[in-house]
Amino acid sequence: MTGSQFHAVSPGGDMALPPGLVLRAAGAGDAEVLAVLVRDAFSDHVGLVEPPPSAVRETGARIEAHLASGGQALMVVARDDPATPLAACLFHGIENGLHIARLAVSRTARRRGLALALLGAVEARARKEGLGRLVLQTRLALVSNRALFARAGYREASFHAHPGFDAPTFVELEKSLGAPR
Repeated sequence: MTGSQFHAVSPGGDMALPPGLVLRAAGAGDAEVLAVLVRDAFSDHVGLVEPPPSAVRETGARIEAHLASGGQALMVVARDDPATPLAACLFHGIENGLHIARLAVSRTARRRGLALALLGAVEARARKEGLGRLVLQTRLALVSNRALFARAGYREASFHAHPGFDAPTFVELEKSLGAPR
């Protein structure tokens, strides 16, 4: 699906979007605008986390490669501007689940439930496919992100350190969706 095509999808669960906004699948034609959103959203973390987030170097080519390799992306857009993402996430299949990455919300659209709506949509997709879990990662220093994921039902499963760091720098969170079909 390219940015010029439009197909709204349901957020899933109880995650309703604010009026005038819709959730849609993103395609290769959206890769560059998604990369811009990710770089901008994650730039807030520069100076707060070490090492600096790799997301600030995200490129359209990497997102295109993610999509070409079977990965997927969702984005929240205004109904009257379906080519400009206000929020987005990437995800791909893992053993018995989906791994969510690059969950990003534009500075102008924060605190409107868009991150939870995206998480709910990916969860609905995983449940529809009979998958048993969702996995994502966040930095330990990003306490508000960790709290958001806890509210969405994720539990902190394991702690990891980036190369060159002795102490953990990020946490992997998991949400169990029950036994797979």
